[in-house]
Amino acid sequence: MNIKINLLAFLLLIFSINANAQIKVGDRLPSLELLNTSSEKINVNQFKDKFVLIDFWASWCAPCRLGNKKLVKLHAELNPAKIEIIGISIDTDPNKWIKAIAKDKITFLQLIDPNGFDAKSALLFGVEELSSKYLFDEKGILIMKNPTEEEIINLIK
Repeated sequence: MNIKINLLAFLLLIFSINANAQIKVGDRLPSLELLNTSSEKINVNQFKDKFVLIDFWASWCAPCRLGNKKLVKLHAELNPAKIEIIGISIDTDPNKWIKAIAKDKITFLQLIDPNGFDAKSALLFGVEELSSKYLFDEKGILIMKNPTEEEIINLIK
């Protein structure tokens, strides 16, 4: 009987930790430090007073690569004083990540968390599929998950 109670308590603890790990609309942009393409540490919450769009992707993800083309175009159209677009790759091979950035002609900030879906950032945000996008307002509050380009443009312009 005591073993069953301990097991039940353990399972409840595990499920509550997992439930709290995923970022939800209304949550603040977490402090998360990752490396950029120059191996410099960048904290995603350093961008103040502007919208922040975080896009999780990987070089091996075909829909992500198509999405990169749309984000490159969107980045060129939007005022950089109003929005920061940040790509976070969960590639396990940094060389493939760098090659994909060059091939897709990405000029907005790119960071890497090279542990696949077990990456700290992917777990923190609750990334279960790629690509996954998170839009934070000027105060750093999550306002949308997976917004369309039209929704982003309507909010930013």
